[in-house]
Amino acid sequence: MRLRWSYDRLRSPEIQQCFLYCSLFREDYEFSRKELIEDWIDEGLINESGSRQKAYDKGHCILNRLERNYLLEKIVKSEVRFKMHDVVRDMAIKSIGPEVRYMVKAGMKLTKVPNEHDWAIDLNKVSLMANYISEIPVGFNPKCPSLSTLILAGNRNLSKIPSSFFEGMVGLKVLDLSGTGVEALPDSISNLVNLSALRLRECQRLKYLPSLAKLRALKKLDLFGAGIEVVPQGMEMLVSLEYLDLNCQNLKEIPTGILPSLSSLQYLVVYPSSGITKRKHIEEVARLSKLESLECGKKGIQDFNYLVNKAKDFESLTAYDLRLTTGERNIRDWEYADEHRKVLIAGCEIGEECIVLPDKLEVLKIHTCKTMKNMRSSLNKTVLLENATELRRCSIAYSGGIECLVELDSSSLCCPVLDKLVELKLSNLPDLIVLVRVEGVATPPHIFRNLRELDFSECLGMRKLLPLELLHALQNLEVIRVDNCRQMEEIIVSSDSDDTSSDKFIFPKLKELRLSFLPELKSICSAKGVMVCDSIEVISLVYCSELKRIPLQLPLLENGEPSPPPGLKELVMDAKSKKWWESVVELDQPNAKNILQPFVEFRRWGIWPTKPRANKTPSFSTPQREQSQKCV
Repeated sequence: MRLRWSYDRLRSPEIQQCFLYCSLFREDYEFSRKELIEDWIDEGLINESGSRQKAYDKGHCILNRLERNYLLEKIVKSEVRFKMHDVVRDMAIKSIGPEVRYMVKAGMKLTKVPNEHDWAIDLNKVSLMANYISEIPVGFNPKCPSLSTLILAGNRNLSKIPSSFFEGMVGLKVLDLSGTGVEALPDSISNLVNLSALRLRECQRLKYLPSLAKLRALKKLDLFGAGIEVVPQGMEMLVSLEYLDLNCQNLKEIPTGILPSLSSLQYLVVYPSSGITKRKHIEEVARLSKLESLECGKKGIQDFNYLVNKAKDFESLTAYDLRLTTGERNIRDWEYADEHRKVLIAGCEIGEECIVLPDKLEVLKIHTCKTMKNMRSSLNKTVLLENATELRRCSIAYSGGIECLVELDSSSLCCPVLDKLVELKLSNLPDLIVLVRVEGVATPPHIFRNLRELDFSECLGMRKLLPLELLHALQNLEVIRVDNCRQMEEIIVSSDSDDTSSDKFIFPKLKELRLSFLPELKSICSAKGVMVCDSIEVISLVYCSELKRIPLQLPLLENGEPSPPPGLKELVMDAKSKKWWESVVELDQPNAKNILQPFVEFRRWGIWPTKPRANKTPSFSTPQREQSQKCV
């Protein structure tokens, strides 16, 4: 009854239909935000004045509403996913009205398609996803003229589909064969004139598609990871196409002239491996007046810079995912899946030619790059940051030749771009020495002023982390993580002139201080300095055996006695540090150890609630995209 009440409380028929759609998934299926919202758009359940991006934003609001009503469960892993609980799914199936007829046999270990008599003439939606169906019999011809949605995704052994199978499905609008083993689509596909979405993701064996010329209603064609070598015939006739994913590694070339004919296109995915190799292609893309989202990659710096400069002419573009990579492997999927504007630079040798970044960039990731031989540089000397005034997240990993993140002198004051930076993650940078290097100019007051998360791991050349000049700007810092930086000696750099200063280093919003595997760490700040961080929740000190003092200033009660920080949850150390804590480490205030003792926990290696070491391949979690629009 309570679940039914939650469903009825949605009130909006639009939201209720979005909820009922989730019953087509198999039990315990975990889906991403993008996957579910894209499905809703394909079904025509949400539509916002012809704008796919506005429909996507509205989908976020609907999904949030379903979560708030406990109808969808959030699963937090490496990325945020959702699932429908079995009991909720059963209720959803029972709530489907008599005017709609579903056949849902998803994840039921079927080896054959249901018998022909199970395919009722009034069926509207059929889900056979995630089964073991290996064949559809020759001549099998279900008569389902009202069928609008057919999902066969995840039947990996399904290699052939007879032409007769689709002949009785004249009203089919959504066909999902993603993740199947089909090698060729039957010619009867060409006659599905009402088809609006054809999903063929990860059909790696797929080599042949019949002509698509008659599919004038088709709005979405998803060929991500398909095995095709040439574009389907008749694709230039798809005047209603809004979504095209041509990220196919075997695709040899996209003939010039096709892209400009797709006048309704709003979402486009093309990479060097998928046949877009000429500057002519970029010029054609620039002519797509309705394009809102572009995922594209180039292999050379000059071609990438040309793409970025040309992107300024894309009048409707609100989202992009641009790649500069020399590798052939498919690297489309990455962290920050919900961000709008991203650039990835991977596997490149960066030389004297500066890489241009696009306007309004939100996320920059640099991975497995190196500077030219004998060249040492900073990020702002190799990447043109002036345009990236909206940069919020930056991660650099497994890259050589970078000595500092930002180098400032009288001729280069491009740091204002970093004043909106929220997250900075630096990992496996062997040549990194300092975060910021300033010569002949004052440190800009706005640099890093919005930074919330600072994460260093395996930067083996770093000895000192935060210079004093930066501290005034770090008032929004919430997380400091330093892991496996084996030469790290000091977190807050002491003044060279006066090591006896009794400064207070105030971090009003700091919640986590995690220091691990720092065998040379001798001090967190100057000998007489103290850290004031009354918002602290977690302090983790793992294998920092040379550290002799924790400079945490405890807040005082009205009677002047020290007390634990009000939000403190735990003070964590490795199991071998018990003696170190009891007899070596010092705190300044009297009785401070006894006050903190209830929060102390010694843990053995391998049972940490959060990872104590950097992953072999860095991974960065992303909060859900902030929604500014009015939610439904």
